[in-house]
Amino acid sequence: MLDIRFVRENPEVVRESQRRRGNDPASVDALLAADDARRTSLQTFEAKRAEQKEVSRSVGKASKEERPAILEKAKALAVEVKTLEAEAAAAEEAYKKANMAIENIVLDGVPAGGEDDYEVVDVIGTPRDFEAEGFTPKDHLDVAEGLGAVDMERGAKVSGSRFYYLTGIGARLELALLTMAWDQAEEHGFTVMTTPTLVNPDIMSGTGFLGEHSDEIYYLPADNQYLVGTSEVALAGFHKDEILDLSNGPEKLSGWSACYRREAGSYGKDTRGIIRVHQFNKVEMFVYSREEDSVACHQKLLAMEKEMLAKVELPYRIINTAAGDLGSSAAQKFDCEAWLPTQHRYLELTSTSNCTTYQARRLGIRERREDGSTHQAATLNGTLATTRWLVAMLENHQQADGSLYIPKALRPYLGGIESVAPIKRAGKQDGAKPGSTSGAAK
Repeated sequence: MLDIRFVRENPEVVRESQRRRGNDPASVDALLAADDARRTSLQTFEAKRAEQKEVSRSVGKASKEERPAILEKAKALAVEVKTLEAEAAAAEEAYKKANMAIENIVLDGVPAGGEDDYEVVDVIGTPRDFEAEGFTPKDHLDVAEGLGAVDMERGAKVSGSRFYYLTGIGARLELALLTMAWDQAEEHGFTVMTTPTLVNPDIMSGTGFLGEHSDEIYYLPADNQYLVGTSEVALAGFHKDEILDLSNGPEKLSGWSACYRREAGSYGKDTRGIIRVHQFNKVEMFVYSREEDSVACHQKLLAMEKEMLAKVELPYRIINTAAGDLGSSAAQKFDCEAWLPTQHRYLELTSTSNCTTYQARRLGIRERREDGSTHQAATLNGTLATTRWLVAMLENHQQADGSLYIPKALRPYLGGIESVAPIKRAGKQDGAKPGSTSGAAK
């Protein structure tokens, strides 16, 4: 939701933002018209209500002869005021709808265009030369199955396509990764919390997820609630309708939750393995800051994502996402994408967004200044680790013998093991269990 005063004073800035996103700038004119209509309607209602009150007060002062006419006028005014009040409420609702329809104003430096119009900010690390090492890399699912780390077949049997079991070292790797992310979050002053995965409609709508891509979200009609696709939703709603004290700096939260996405519209995309699935786990960062501090906070979140990617020793690039590929709430978003050797492409592992005051305005979240005044807070979010990271780790850290190299930073979370050996298939004499790490340490 936008600051209507800013829109009135800078309509062309908002129109240009809409153009850069690929949206119709006429929506800005529709908002201004709705704003004008609601202000006119409210003024008319308030003027008529004031007249009604004045007439009602005059009844007691009127003579016996004058009183019937005044009472009749007061009665007529009451009916008129009720009608005008309903019209003012309808105009207010139309205004809110028109405002909600406009996506956040993109920041300077965000490229115009769509999904393919991103700007590469940096490329960090060098992809392995598997050919020089004398072997062809397997895709992440083949590596995982060799380690007994993932079971897609039984996941589909139990829950349908795009579901899976993480087993043995797969489950341990995910837990180690997310725990390392939480440790890093705490080191940087974040309050860690497990968050609800079911939220009410006002929270989901307030974060901007019930717009164009609402079909991506699981809805439970019997409860009128939504399953979250990220703990950002619950973290944003944490301070709904509150006034924050940010005098000592931004408030930093980190949520760990299961996440659910319908993946509607992604038919045929990344159907193999665990790249694009309906359920996964994630550690998310969320920040409430003063508006003027949001750009600096955004860079700090990006730096934390880079720190995590360095710990898992992956080659990756950072992109500045184009305006047309931003979510409705984001004013700017940076993605970190790891190299996927078997697909010869980069795969998004993290994103961090500056949502400026867009979400906070919808959720009624303000912050109080030292002079007692209140201002809209800004909100930011960023991924610190997620199940998808296993895809890049399995592909980039596989060895010729089918084993998996464990990055040094992760080893303390896995009992110190340096690598994981492939399992022996069922029917072998030792009967190794799926995903066993027995004898894998080097």
